Amino acid sequence: MTTTYPFSAIVGMDGLRLALLLNAVSPAVGGVLVRGEKGTAKSTAVRAIAALLPEVDVVAGCRFSCDPAAPDPSCPDGPHEPGTGEARPARMVELPVGASEDRLVGALDIERALSDGVKAFEPGLLADAHRGVLYVDEVNLLHDHLIDLLLDAAAMGASYVEREGVSVRHAARFLLVGTMNPEEGELRPQLLDRFGLTVEVAASRDTGERVEVVRRRLAYDEDPEGFAARWAADEEALRERIAAARALLPRVGLGDRALRQIAAVCAGFEVDGMRADIVTARTATALAAWAGRTDVRTEDVRGAALLSLPHRRRRAPFDAPGLDEDKLDEILRRFEEDDPEPDPDPGPEGPGDGPDGSDGPDDTGGGPQEGAGDGGREQTPPTAPERSVPDQRGGEHEAAEREDGSARADRDGGAADPGEGDGGTGGAGGERAAVGAAEPFRTRRLDVPGLGEGAAGRRSRARSAHGRTTGARRPRGTLSALHLTATVRAAAPHQRTRGRSGPGLLVRRDDLREAVREGREGNLVLFVVDASGSMAARKRMSAIKGAVLSLLLDAYQRRDKVGLITFRGADAELALPPTSSVDAAAVRLERLPTGGRTPLAAGLLKAREVLRVERLRDPARRPLLVVVTDGRATEARRSGGPAPVERAGRAARMLAGDGVASVVVDCESGPVRLGLAGALAGELRGTRVTLDELRADSVTALVRDVRNVSNPRRAA
Repeated sequence: MTTTYPFSAIVGMDGLRLALLLNAVSPAVGGVLVRGEKGTAKSTAVRAIAALLPEVDVVAGCRFSCDPAAPDPSCPDGPHEPGTGEARPARMVELPVGASEDRLVGALDIERALSDGVKAFEPGLLADAHRGVLYVDEVNLLHDHLIDLLLDAAAMGASYVEREGVSVRHAARFLLVGTMNPEEGELRPQLLDRFGLTVEVAASRDTGERVEVVRRRLAYDEDPEGFAARWAADEEALRERIAAARALLPRVGLGDRALRQIAAVCAGFEVDGMRADIVTARTATALAAWAGRTDVRTEDVRGAALLSLPHRRRRAPFDAPGLDEDKLDEILRRFEEDDPEPDPDPGPEGPGDGPDGSDGPDDTGGGPQEGAGDGGREQTPPTAPERSVPDQRGGEHEAAEREDGSARADRDGGAADPGEGDGGTGGAGGERAAVGAAEPFRTRRLDVPGLGEGAAGRRSRARSAHGRTTGARRPRGTLSALHLTATVRAAAPHQRTRGRSGPGLLVRRDDLREAVREGREGNLVLFVVDASGSMAARKRMSAIKGAVLSLLLDAYQRRDKVGLITFRGADAELALPPTSSVDAAAVRLERLPTGGRTPLAAGLLKAREVLRVERLRDPARRPLLVVVTDGRATEARRSGGPAPVERAGRAARMLAGDGVASVVVDCESGPVRLGLAGALAGELRGTRVTLDELRADSVTALVRDVRNVSNPRRAA
């Protein structure tokens, strides 16, 4: 058995350690979401806290961990008579990103249910996690349908498994802990709100702290048992403190004044719904119990808000979760002025009078830290959550910058690229600073034609495990979606030969049919954005960035992967490799400078290469190419080579030959138009839309399918 890294040996990570300990004291807080860059010991801390949880009493032999004092009346292994049970450590169950639905909720034997009337149920991970910890690493990469099941179980405290009218229910109350790297994609708001607390973690920039982290990790890897033994006393002290805080928790009073403070803070940050108020109240109560007090104070409310509100505050699309601590202090200060009543007298307890001599809510009792070299230790208790600063992205200040004196008015059809004159190279001399994006808008849905089999999403039609039933087939592996009518139809002709004599239907495994369903899939949306001089007029580029930002927001909502290619000057650049992090694409877009020539062919060829590699990595995910350009093609012509427009046409025909579905967003405007973007769409065998037609509420928007060379009948 692998020895777990001791929780008290973790260096720094104050906010993370505090959040995990508060959930250990009060599981009703609702779990923790840990956001941070890779290699910051997120998983190590989560696994370490599970070892500190108190043991649980369970009914002997029950696969669903029923409490012997109050057994679940609907337990599939029941009924159980109340009585004494057996103690065992609290479990920590890990949910893999690639887990199936049956692995999460459990599997029901449909064949036995139909033929024998027996609910033969194999428990899943939700049953294993009951009264323990459910840990989801890379929770942002979890499939949508698994997230929905997880949300339902976390909200109701129970898991329901239903297959064609045969249902099983069991209790599923657990501490939900998720970790994620924001660079790989964000969570949707519904799941964010289900996590009670959130913390941001990052590697320390302090040299001494980094040295200590490496020293302890090397010592642990060399001798895990010996390392754990050196921290055993600190672990036991921390375990006892958690137990003492749990025992004190029911006696902690949450007065009206503290409740008004919590309400004022939540209203001040304009959080949606009431879950924020409830979680903040529970967290403040847990903080007071952790400090060994029976009253909730202002510092408890402040500490609770820093943990419970960052991911719930109302923010613009693509803004990172965060909380303005200055605003929080101002809200609390105004509350003190309006309601100057002092906090209740704490009584005889003072600093050091907690259950283990703690000094207050900021002392997490993380344990003494091992010193460098001589075995000495230094105390580094977690104090307060790390400050999470919201993303201050946005181009308002850039939009106010003074225009370059050499800027030209945007006249489509006659505008020339900066740096395209005699000897122009499209180098730094023609580059302009990035401008901010215009306000995003709701876009019309752009689909990939045909029927795919990619990852679940909300864009294109696909065969999936969820959706409307379109047919039936023999099962492929474990049966999860029974097509009852087709199963009965397959079994009916054989009833006499099978010796049926009663009313029951004799069903064999060969009779079973599973439902074929059609839903939606997520696609790979690859943006190819023209950043050349012909697009560089400030208002025009701002509108174009706003359109791409709107498409990125649409991709986020439809669970797509996105990539970003830009072309300008002499070549094209892969600004963002295909990723699930739509936020990262938005940041790259915001910083995009413009100017120089228009190497359209290079941009298209770069897109073809990226799609070729992605087809090998994820062959089931179908791509959608979105080219944002006015259609111009200008570059340094090679001696004897084809013209830039001809090279771009060749590249477009190659992409069309690969069967890539494409959309050209035509950025031309003004009274004189050359129609080059429309010609490019024809070469790509794709669809051309203007910026105005891209809006879902536009009067001129047309209902068109994206045309694909592999399915020319769908051409619009």
